Amino acid sequence: QVQLVESGGGLVQAGGSLRLSCAASGRTFSSYGMGWFRQAPGKEREFVSTISRSGIIKYYADSVKGRWTIFRDNAKNTVYLQMNSLKHEDTAVYYCAARSDGSYSSIANSYDYWGQGTQVTVSS
Repeated sequence: QVQLVESGGGLVQAGGSLRLSCAASGRTFSSYGMGWFRQAPGKEREFVSTISRSGIIKYYADSVKGRWTIFRDNAKNTVYLQMNSLKHEDTAVYYCAARSDGSYSSIANSYDYWGQGTQVTVSS
């Protein structure tokens, strides 16, 4: 079992920034594709961003493209989501996920491991 632990969530004003972190257990982090998803109250879980095992390939949901950046530090077993220009609509629980085959994906069901989530609340 690979454990993923998100951190960095909190309360922020619209227009502000947060950086989420997802720390993974073990020494095999560099072999995982990683993703960020979010779930707002009353909504289905939706794709936010994904990154390949090498960090070379990245994709973003249209709603966050240009505002946010995903990156990883394999030496620290950590993937990050830098969230700038936050909007009220970004309020959600954010989940980190890992994919064993190392590829990127926007499909939640394709991920093998999930963190517990971290709350991001953006005041308007």
